[in-house]
Amino acid sequence: MPSRRKGTSSKHPAHDAIAIARRVLAIEADAVAALRERVGESFARAVDLLHACRNKVIVTGMGKSGLICQKIASTFASTGTPAFFLHPAEGVHGDLGAMTAGDVVIAVSNSGETEEILRMLPVIRRMGVPLVAMTGNAGSTLGRVADVVLDISVKEEACPLALAPTASTTATLAMGDALAVALMEKRGFKHDDFALLHPAGTLGKKLLLRVEDLMHGGEGLPQVSAEATMKEAVLEISSKRLGITCVVNSRGGLVGVITDGDLRRAIERFPDLFRRRATEVMTRTPKIISPDALAARALAVMEEHAITVLVVLPPGGRGAGKPLGVIHIHDILKAGIG
Repeated sequence: MPSRRKGTSSKHPAHDAIAIARRVLAIEADAVAALRERVGESFARAVDLLHACRNKVIVTGMGKSGLICQKIASTFASTGTPAFFLHPAEGVHGDLGAMTAGDVVIAVSNSGETEEILRMLPVIRRMGVPLVAMTGNAGSTLGRVADVVLDISVKEEACPLALAPTASTTATLAMGDALAVALMEKRGFKHDDFALLHPAGTLGKKLLLRVEDLMHGGEGLPQVSAEATMKEAVLEISSKRLGITCVVNSRGGLVGVITDGDLRRAIERFPDLFRRRATEVMTRTPKIISPDALAARALAVMEEHAITVLVVLPPGGRGAGKPLGVIHIHDILKAGIG
């Protein structure tokens, strides 16, 4: 029998993997939790510096820290703070030209002695650009030069060799998120602001598209008069192909709706259905929505009441308000909301 190779796992390798994963997650969770006790005046000063920034925030870091910096810069940008990532090696070879007075620099280095970042410091100081250091060594060169130091030190890395950045990069990412969220709240950043920066995809559509953008109005609005026969109502429902028609009075005010469901129920009640008036079949209290409501809100109302169409009335138009249009669930889903 061949002997087991040295370094292979035990009889239950799956159990070993689970234990390792739990240890890694515990170490990284502890690293993040430890940051809570260090959030104090220096953090508040960092937020004030960023809030007072007249131009843009430059986030810089080398290696794995640089990857975290890219995410931090992206989070700032998506929450209303102009920001970008500057690779420190590229910075000292000309890209520092992107830095101008009125910027703020966030430099990330766990040791505080990253050579590429230290080479940037004279330029940053000479231009008078405020510097926020995120480091695990407040007494380092970076820590001594910075205007504000945020302590991101960790007790241990999750890497058993203590070589690969693991808990330290997780802590850095969490501190970056804390800065971004504190800053967006200080700026009063709202849903509408977020939507303007995220126009593509489902998120942007949910926050931007309103009922008036998707409704069928004008010639596309299905409606008949209260005096119309059911034959006329059925023809209107069929021609507009929305499964509904509004019923309006002589002033154009909404008095009810007739839906496909109303038709099915009316067939059972009235053998002479086509000779009946629309008012005999209609639902008198239809579900309505305002044109300025979010389309996502319209979908929620439809799902709540298990219906597929809403009548659009002007704000405050409950009762005999003139219908502006109707919105169908298919229009909302086709727009990518749902």
